[in-house]
Amino acid sequence: MKKYFLAGILVWIPIAVTVWVITWGLGLLDQVFGSVMQAIIAVLPSQFSEELKHFREIPGLGVVIVIAVISFTGVLAISFAGQWWLKIVDMVVKRIPIVRSIYSSVQQVSSTLFSGSGQAFSKALLIPYPHPDSWTIAFETGNPAPEVAEKLGGDYVNVFLPTTPNPTSGFFMIVPRSSVIELKMSVEDALKHIVSMGSVPPHLSNEKKALHN
Repeated sequence: MKKYFLAGILVWIPIAVTVWVITWGLGLLDQVFGSVMQAIIAVLPSQFSEELKHFREIPGLGVVIVIAVISFTGVLAISFAGQWWLKIVDMVVKRIPIVRSIYSSVQQVSSTLFSGSGQAFSKALLIPYPHPDSWTIAFETGNPAPEVAEKLGGDYVNVFLPTTPNPTSGFFMIVPRSSVIELKMSVEDALKHIVSMGSVPPHLSNEKKALHN
């Protein structure tokens, strides 16, 4: 019975986590739609409130509308007129004292992460942490800022050190390039290895398998 129970857990845990992540994402989209609808209801006259509330309660409508709005925004962003309007909005937002700091930071991070030409998570590395005789897997995220590089001197690299088993949190570190070891495994395989706490080995290519054999 113990063997069968463990086998069942191995089947259900990946399915349950996948369903949970998808449900969380869809719920987040629905909450965005709900917040917008609440703001609209608060602004419009009371005679429209009941109709809008019924409209809000349609299952799955919020997810569909949010996805449609995001996709339509992407179409506009690619067009010439859309790029002009985005520049105007960008200029206005960046003139607001506190908002511009948050907006600029998030804009740079998202552009780096979602751009194919970005340096985010470009390589998997081995770095000595938390002491010289202990090693862990981290990801290269780019080069230090010019001022930081000038103060430190030498060749350094920015790395993100994820935690286990939740790789969405971690530490940003600047380490000497001479102290890191570049890995041949892909970033995806390295993430799997970290999430599994080292129990899932990275996939080997056919050439590496032949050499290993």
